[in-house]
Amino acid sequence: MSDDLRDLPAFDDGRSHSLPGEPEWPVLEVAVEYDAGWFVGGYDRVEQPDGTEKKYYWAELSPATVVIAVADDQVLFVEQYRPTVRNTQLELPAGIVEPGESYTAAGARELAEETGFDPASTVLLQEVWCSTGVLRHKRGYVFAEGLEPVSVDHDSNEFLVPRTVPIDEALAVAREPPTNDATLEGLLLAEAEGYL
Repeated sequence: MSDDLRDLPAFDDGRSHSLPGEPEWPVLEVAVEYDAGWFVGGYDRVEQPDGTEKKYYWAELSPATVVIAVADDQVLFVEQYRPTVRNTQLELPAGIVEPGESYTAAGARELAEETGFDPASTVLLQEVWCSTGVLRHKRGYVFAEGLEPVSVDHDSNEFLVPRTVPIDEALAVAREPPTNDATLEGLLLAEAEGYL
């Protein structure tokens, strides 16, 4: 890797716009075309196996946590309007992992902020790459239980309402349109691990 790729712009938490390790296909250039702080967009100019070159565009987002929280045989959801897709969705609580935070710590924090419940225990079910054709974004799915009420502390752009759904109905409810990948994946993982 050339020295100029090592000196790429970095996020405040130390992430750079190039991924660690040596890529299988040579990266000839990394270009950042847009940087809003929380979202970065650009491309890698790559040499493909047949010797041709191509620009592979990407969007880089901070890691996120998605929480599957259960209490009294109920799964805790949040109902919120998503301006990006212009509809209201019933989804699992989720949010950005802050620098230095684990998925489980971020999950507990986001759950308390969004729903007003603090979990007694959390466990990481799985970390995954999301939409790998265009995103550089990891998501950690966290199971939480032992919920105790705390005060709600919504972010300035969060207008959401906590809702509960019986465990045996949660997956069916989550599959009703409109829905999203994080909610479905989280419930399927929790079910596969025997938590639901």
